Amino acid sequence: MLLNASLPAVAIEQKPAVNHVELTACIAEASPLRYTPAGIPAANFVLEHESEIVEAGVARQVKLTVRAVAFGALAEQTGQLALGKAFRFTGFLINARTSKSVVFHIQALEQVSEQVLNPI
Repeated sequence: MLLNASLPAVAIEQKPAVNHVELTACIAEASPLRYTPAGIPAANFVLEHESEIVEAGVARQVKLTVRAVAFGALAEQTGQLALGKAFRFTGFLINARTSKSVVFHIQALEQVSEQVLNPI
């Protein structure tokens, strides 16, 4: 951190780190329910997101594919979710153990109506 010696020191409030993600996406792939060595249910997914976002005043088409995982009761419930349906996923991001890629850990989800995805 660079400090300018001519400026008085200012106390900066420390805020806790934030890792919270909300993503509207479709389930592109779903693996069968599995169990961790500790016996916790786990379900792996590939999620696909597509939208239009305004960035620096310009509309931009955004496409994203991300690996995701759910644990516990949520993992057990996801076996009934249809591929291709839109959901709003909430969770956090971590680095995958075996690579430098990101994995979205899902903590909650809700089905989204098709009108929300295509407001035009």
